[in-house]
Order: sequence, then structure tokens, then C-alpha cells
Amino acid sequence: MSNNTITAPEILSPHSHKASSSALLLGAIGVVYGDIGTSPLYALKECFLSEHAPALIPANILGVLSLIFWSIMMVVTLKYLVFIMKADNHGEGGILALFALTHKLTGDKGFLAKFALTAGLLGAALFYSDGIITPAISVLSAVEGLGVIAPKLEAFILPSALVILVLLFSIQHHGTELIGKFFGPIMCVWFLVLATLGVVNILQHPDVLQAVNPRFAWHFIQMDPHRSFLSLGAVVLTLTGAEALYADMGHFGKTPIRYAWFSFVAPALLLNYFGQGALLIQNPAAVQNPFYLLAPEWALIPLVILATLATVIASQAVITGAFSLTKQAVQLGFLPRVQIEHTSAKEIGQIYVPLVNWGLLVGVLLLVILFKTSGGLAAAYGIAVTGTMVVTTLLAGIVMLRGWHWHWAKVTALMVIFLAVDLAFFSANLHKIPSGGWLPLAMGVIIFTVLLTWRQGKQLMAKRLLEIIPLNTNTVNVRNDLVLQVPGTAVFMTSDSGSIPIAFLHNVEHNKVLHERVVFLTLHTEDEPYVMDAERIVIQDLGAQFFRVLVHYGFMEDPDVPTALALCTSHGLTFDLGQTSFFLSREIAIPTVRPGMALWREHFFSWMGRNAASPMEYFNLPAHRVVDLGCHLEI
Repeated sequence: MSNNTITAPEILSPHSHKASSSALLLGAIGVVYGDIGTSPLYALKECFLSEHAPALIPANILGVLSLIFWSIMMVVTLKYLVFIMKADNHGEGGILALFALTHKLTGDKGFLAKFALTAGLLGAALFYSDGIITPAISVLSAVEGLGVIAPKLEAFILPSALVILVLLFSIQHHGTELIGKFFGPIMCVWFLVLATLGVVNILQHPDVLQAVNPRFAWHFIQMDPHRSFLSLGAVVLTLTGAEALYADMGHFGKTPIRYAWFSFVAPALLLNYFGQGALLIQNPAAVQNPFYLLAPEWALIPLVILATLATVIASQAVITGAFSLTKQAVQLGFLPRVQIEHTSAKEIGQIYVPLVNWGLLVGVLLLVILFKTSGGLAAAYGIAVTGTMVVTTLLAGIVMLRGWHWHWAKVTALMVIFLAVDLAFFSANLHKIPSGGWLPLAMGVIIFTVLLTWRQGKQLMAKRLLEIIPLNTNTVNVRNDLVLQVPGTAVFMTSDSGSIPIAFLHNVEHNKVLHERVVFLTLHTEDEPYVMDAERIVIQDLGAQFFRVLVHYGFMEDPDVPTALALCTSHGLTFDLGQTSFFLSREIAIPTVRPGMALWREHFFSWMGRNAASPMEYFNLPAHRVVDLGCHLEI
């Protein structure tokens, strides 16, 4: 890890080294809209090829287009861009940033606090599921264009997708600093092509534009309520990636994201969907792949290449989001320490998490091999997307009520509207559970269990430590005991700022050694993304050259102990790293039948703890100055 601390405005602020508003706009188009921007590859096709698809007649085509139009307006434009993006955590968005904000408002106790915790962890778990499904369905849908170019190329679709995905994940450790500058221009070309292909086909059947009238959606629903309801399970595919608008808010700011949507992305998407609709009215047989059949035959090969690049960019955005989410989860205490590598000397937000990267790759490859086509994966996709949408709405409702102090009637009205839409989409996907929808649910349950087990396990460990550590230990008496006093400073790291570190007690009890200056150091993660240096350090003088130092970090920051100790100088406490020893306490959990968690969860928690990344590397401690003291703790 780097030894240089970068303050929050330098990291992600729209007013920092991001060159200009135009650069932010270009970046937002390249990163934020990659996922939703590649939905035209498969979304409308699935509306008419799924198991319960409506008949391919003009009235149904117009009805589905009307549902798509108003779904995008309601969910993406109104819900996310107007309301959800208001619920930022000091500029940061995303499911865990939203949870941190609600946690700050609700505290740790009470029904609302427990509800927010459960919803936040469930949303994070579904995001990871989305991170596995998105690269698979996006890349598959792009290379399926090979079958449109020539039927004999269909045999190469699966191998090509697997090769592209392996290459994509294999280059992650290099970071996106080099190729990231091309994301914006490529996606701009992509959206221009989407709009152009749409307009060309709309001109041949301009009546398709009347689908913006909601009466076509209402007529479609009235004609066949059951089938139209199930169609929502495919319509929701047009909304995939909506969560990215909120999650990437900290990187680009609200204004560029909103401006890019209203002025460029939304028109391009809608024109393409309406163009596909016009094509289907003229030629129903084109339903096998209406996106690629929008283009003339001579443009198919370059279109497949462009679509592949666009889906790789969309996948990259999801992978990067999974890395960022993992870092936040570690900082907020939902995951054990993992190896995190910085891939850019300029952008602290560009990170690489090897464990997550290879885990995602294995999951993605298994999905592609198991489902084989984008149509097969579409059944699995909707559950993760709609589940995350529901969770985001619920957490935003808490912020509206507790944070913004809106009247309960206003909040209730908005929640009824948004949840009615979200739950309709979610319910419409439930019938897909046997044919693939079980997958994101299973992955979500597993990841949810991991996150909750680690959090509850750490709380249980802290409780057991309090049972064996004497809270009334007098540090002055310890120095007066018969122990050998040696020069230098000893820093004992502890997660509990209210007790004596167990490593200190063991060192005194077993080694009979005490340094001339002793510091109990606690790193505390706040429910905010960043903490200013002026507010980072709190020092308490315990007397007899004992000090307690509390260091505050935001959940988007990297804990760096040497840099934090350097900040203590302005508080009158100076450290010479050459004369400072760092004592770490490794508490090894021993599962028991005592009340706490289920025995299998305690075993799992103990295994995670033993395999966590080294605290020495995670906290950027000098290797030659670290002393590890372990203890076994029955939980």
C-alpha cells in the first residue's frame, strides 16, 4: 500500500484533478452507462422469445414498447436520477454507502436498525450476484452476432465468449488506467450507433412512436393480464445497470450523470428499442435477434466488434464495482481483511482484489458453460436486478424519513409508488426460479451468510474478550509492577477503544517487559466515505506515559498506520518509526456449544479469520517492527 494519504476531495471529487465537466461527462458515459447501454442486445428479444411471451402482433409489440418506455421513465429517470441520487453519503452512492447512511440515522438498536442491516447486506449480496451474471450475459449476447453473420459460426460463440472473459479477468491486475481513457469514446460511438440504427428503422415505420402513449401499455395489460404481467420479467432487462447510476455517483458527480442520461444515453436507448419494435412489426421473423438485424449485412462484422467492446466495458464497470464494494465491506466490518492492490499512483479508487477477481471469473465461466446462451441467462438475471432495486428503495425510504425529515405521508406515498413498480418486476421474475432464477437467489443467500457471519462473529469475539480482560486495569500500577522497562515506544493495536489490548496484557504477563512509552491504537471506520485529516486523530493521555490514540477513517479510505501516527505530531505526540514496535493480537476463534452462533457458522467464522490477509500489510506496518501475539478464544 502507498504511504501517501490522499484526502477526500483529491480522490473522487468532481472538482479535483478530473480535468473538466466534459471529461466527467465522457467518463460517465463510458463507465456508468455501460451495463444499461448494452441491454438492447438482448432485452426486447427476450420479451418475445421467453416461455410466456405474448404473440408477435403489432398491438403486443406496441404494448411492450410502451411498457419499456414508461418503465425506463419511472425507474431510471424518476426514481434513481431524481430521488435516489439525493440520498448520497457525502457524495458517495451504492448499496453499502446507503446502508452506512441509514446506520448513522438508526444506530445499532431497534427494529429499524436491524431492518436496515438485513436489507443492506441482502442488497450487497445481490450486487455480487449481478457481478457474476452481467459479464456472462453481456459478452454472450455480443458474440451471438456471429450466428447472424453466418449460421456456421454459431459453433464459435461459446468458445469465443469464454476466451474473451478469461482475457478480461486476466488483465485486471494491470488496472484500467491505460484502457480506461478509451471507455468514454467507445461508448459514445456505441450510443450513436444505437440511435442511428433505431432512427433508420423507425423512418420505415414511424407509427411505432405512438407507443410513448401509455394507453398502449394499458391496452396490452387489459387484453391479457396474466401474460402481460409475466412480460415484466423480460421488460426489467431494459433497466439492468440502473443501480450503477447511483453506485458511481462518487466518481463523476450527480450533474454529469444526469446530463449524460437526458441529453444522450436515454434518447439513444429509446430510439434503438423503438427501431427494433419497428423492425418486428415489419418482419416478425427478426425476433431471433432484432438488434443485429437492424443493421445492413455489410455492417454486421464491425457491429459485432463494437458490441463486444461495449459489453467488455460494461463488464469492466461491474467488476470494478465489485472490487470497490469489497473494500467498503472490509472497512465496515462485513468481511475479513483481503489483499487489496492499488493499480494507479494517481487514482486511489482504482484497486484490484485478487480473491474477488478470480472468484468472479470462476462463477462467470460456470454460468456461460451451464446456460450457453444469453436467453438462458436472462432467466437468472431479473431476480438479482429487481431484488437490488427493492432494497435500494427501502433504504432510501429510511433516509427520507429520518435523514431528510420528510413528512411520513409524503414518504409513504413515494414508497407505495416505487415499491409497487419494484415488487411488480420482482414478482414477475419469480416464475423464472426453476429455470435459472434460483441461481442469484442461491448466490445471494451464500454471500449474505458470509457477510452476516463475519459481522456477528466479530461482535461475539469482542463480547468474549470483555469477559476475560479486566476493564479496571490501572496502567500506572502496571508500570510500578516488577517488569523490565526498555526504551522506545510500543504500539498495541486493538479494535476496542474502551479496553486494554490483550496483546499488552500477555506481553506484560509472559515477557515481563514494558516500553518507556505505550500507545493503545484503535482504527475506527465511520459511516461516512471520508474523514478530513484535521478530524482524524483523537489522543487521550492515560498517565505514566500511556496513551490511547483513536484514528478515524471513512469507509472509502485505506487505513495507513504510519501516516496516521505522523498526524499525531500536531497533537503533541511524536513517533520515530525506528524506535517504535507494533504489537498485533491474533485472536483465534475456537468454536464451542456456548450460546452465540450455530456451530457450523462458528467454524466458518474461525476459518475466515485464519485466512484473512495479514494485518501488517493491510495497515501498512513496517515488517521489521511488528510483533505478533496470538491467543485462543472460545466463542
